[in-house]
Amino acid sequence: MLIVSEETCKKTVGRSEAFAAVEAVFAAMAKGDAYNFPVIREAIGHADALYGFKSGFDKSGMVLGVKSGGYWPDNMEKGLINHQSSVFLFDPDTGQLKAVVGGNYLTAIRTAASSSVSIAHLARPDARVLGLVGAGHQAGFQLRAAAEQRDFEKVVAWNLHPEMLPALKKVADDIGLPFEAVEREQLGAEADVIITITSAFEPLMMKDWVKPGTHLACMGTDTAGKQEVDAELVAAATLFTDEIAQSVTIGETQHAISAGLISDSDITPVGDVINGTHPGRTSADEITLFDGTGVGLQDLAVASEAARLAEDAGLARKVEM
Repeated sequence: MLIVSEETCKKTVGRSEAFAAVEAVFAAMAKGDAYNFPVIREAIGHADALYGFKSGFDKSGMVLGVKSGGYWPDNMEKGLINHQSSVFLFDPDTGQLKAVVGGNYLTAIRTAASSSVSIAHLARPDARVLGLVGAGHQAGFQLRAAAEQRDFEKVVAWNLHPEMLPALKKVADDIGLPFEAVEREQLGAEADVIITITSAFEPLMMKDWVKPGTHLACMGTDTAGKQEVDAELVAAATLFTDEIAQSVTIGETQHAISAGLISDSDITPVGDVINGTHPGRTSADEITLFDGTGVGLQDLAVASEAARLAEDAGLARKVEM
């Protein structure tokens, strides 16, 4: 069995590796070659924490496993990130445990890869202004990954706690993009691509603020009750997601579904666009929205890649079971 630490994951899996792994597993899901098992996610009644399991099997990539972890909202005060997780990989032929892989860094980079896959396949080719709603731990990962998908000329950002924005500006400075902190209305008026990456339970972006032709990647809604954008905005957009069943229950579309504004049939797996069975964006004025709920197969895909690369590089620790 292999043990792959957080530091080893950072050394072996970069944005290009994560993008390729996530794009491939989305394509496999759309073809029916990979599927997620039901998600377990519960409040544990301690430390205001949410804890759960995401698991699945990718037959095309022969990856079987489970991600265990959750969200501890007070971790920042302890010098830790709020999201904590580990991935367990099993041999699909025998059921034996193959690897235990640190999941914190991989969660951030796979979430960023997911939104960047949506940008690559759905955003207008001439998108020039990138907007970010949220400036927490994952926002920097989102910014770096998104910047590689279009020739952006500017970043505009908003956060509920504006004192967190300078850290995001530093990321923009590092990659050579001008950065401006703005109000949400201005962000919607300027941005060609908007990434929302928050833990909000109310809409932060409204339909009237978003201009025609915008692509939105909603990445923070992964629990019943969470919400980042107006349900009317969801209903006005052409909708894509990682997994429809998860999108309508715990994703951004849950509120438009419950209000009767859309139905399941209005949502397309982004894997269909990757596979060429759906055209994706069909006009320059179309608003597209990707509901990135975060599926277990994403975690398994990047963890499997981390384990493979770490073993090849001699960086994984081998132990006997």
